[in-house]
Amino acid sequence: MASHRRPKQPNRARVTVLTATAAAAVALSAHSASAAPAQPNKDEVKAKVDALYEEAEQATEKFNGAKERQEKLEKEVGRIQDQVARGQEELNQLRATLGSMASAQYRNGGLDQSVALFLSGDPDTYLDKASTLQQLTGRQLDAVQKIQAKQRSLAQQRQEAAGKLADLDATRKELGAKKKASQDKLAEAQALLNTLTAQQRAQLKDEEARASRADSDRADLGSVKASGRAGAALAAAKTKLGSAYVSGATGPSAFDCSGLTQWAYKQAGVSITRTTWTQANDGTRIGRSALQPGDLVFFYSDLHHVGLYAGNGMVLHASNPRGGVKYESINNMPFQFGVRI
Repeated sequence: MASHRRPKQPNRARVTVLTATAAAAVALSAHSASAAPAQPNKDEVKAKVDALYEEAEQATEKFNGAKERQEKLEKEVGRIQDQVARGQEELNQLRATLGSMASAQYRNGGLDQSVALFLSGDPDTYLDKASTLQQLTGRQLDAVQKIQAKQRSLAQQRQEAAGKLADLDATRKELGAKKKASQDKLAEAQALLNTLTAQQRAQLKDEEARASRADSDRADLGSVKASGRAGAALAAAKTKLGSAYVSGATGPSAFDCSGLTQWAYKQAGVSITRTTWTQANDGTRIGRSALQPGDLVFFYSDLHHVGLYAGNGMVLHASNPRGGVKYESINNMPFQFGVRI
């Protein structure tokens, strides 16, 4: 027959031990949950920051392009508005001439009804009526036709100006968006760097300084005397070693990548465009084996970074906010092609 004994109840001492053990486990679990997160790895942070710098530079080049479009549109709008103002003066003079004709006609025996209607009514509507034009002869007809042509020209110019102003407004909005995108990426990168300890940041800075000195030594040892405008551009860029990297800057004390190359060639008496994407078409494209000091060198599949070839496999470029203007191995970035200006 099966046993139906009641299970033995734990004694008070055992209950106390179990309770203490459970409490300790809960306390340990709570401590683990509230423990500070592991210190970020310096190299991982650096890799993430470098990636953010690349994204910021992409946005910066788009910002540069929008800024260039804005400046071009502002010039075009100003030109068209000047044309409209001059055209309006010419139209007023033509109307005054027709008015003088009408006055003379009135003094000589009466005003032609067609001219009277033109001067007092809506000329745009009135001039569309062929029967009215047929009633005018000689100088009157010539004057009216000139006014008609000038009115149509002014209407077209005003329409063109309105379109340019709309484009300008859209470009200004794009400019703000690209600037914010770049600033947000840079702020995110700085926040990541701030997660490192002071010692880690010092180590990172020391490592980068040593690498920069080694790159400079390599560039100096392998330097080849460059000639012509490319050589002059490279020589100008060398005077800016150590300058700050600032998004959208074109010198003389701070630069972004395309700002440095544009500034350097300007010192050599050569005008090139503002962005990496347009600079890629400012000269003849060449392969890596054909590179000479002073040639432009482009990196990444979307061509968002540019520098100057310095010889011996080295590039002189405005690198990023942490590195500024410096020498670097061409192998450190995905090279695409060179451009000889």
